[in-house]
Amino acid sequence: MNNGRPPYPHVHQVSVSDGGVPKRPVFEAKVSKDGMEGDRQDNLKFHGGPDRAVCLYSVELIERLQDEGHSIDAGLSGENLTIAGLEWDLMQPGVVLSVGPELQLEVTGYTAPCRKNGRWFRDEDFSRISQKLNPGWSRVYAKVLREGIVKPGDAVEIKS
Repeated sequence: MNNGRPPYPHVHQVSVSDGGVPKRPVFEAKVSKDGMEGDRQDNLKFHGGPDRAVCLYSVELIERLQDEGHSIDAGLSGENLTIAGLEWDLMQPGVVLSVGPELQLEVTGYTAPCRKNGRWFRDEDFSRISQKLNPGWSRVYAKVLREGIVKPGDAVEIKS
């Protein structure tokens, strides 16, 4: 079942915030080497910067977390791009993605879960999305190889 989604990997939601979480959906966003237009992080020690310009997560993992009773939803845990239809186990450092007609990203690492995400998890157990404790369930950070505009529905393709 694809819930009415396109039959190819694509951007499910584009999200930004004026600082921290949750991030809210927008129709589109310009993505530069420094990150997404209209987006800001509260703690630049752990978030943001050129190697962590964009945070990505899987809508299918979010739905599985919801099935476990967590109240998480797209954008709430701080991801900028919620991706649908992509085999998330392939999202490892070094993977290059094309997103829409212009944007190109390279996964740089796994995103450490933040205590501010506790409210989206039963018993505040935000470690549920920790790569160290639950491999394959983490959000990922990416740097921008080619800038562009991104919007929901844009195709996502693994290039390498």
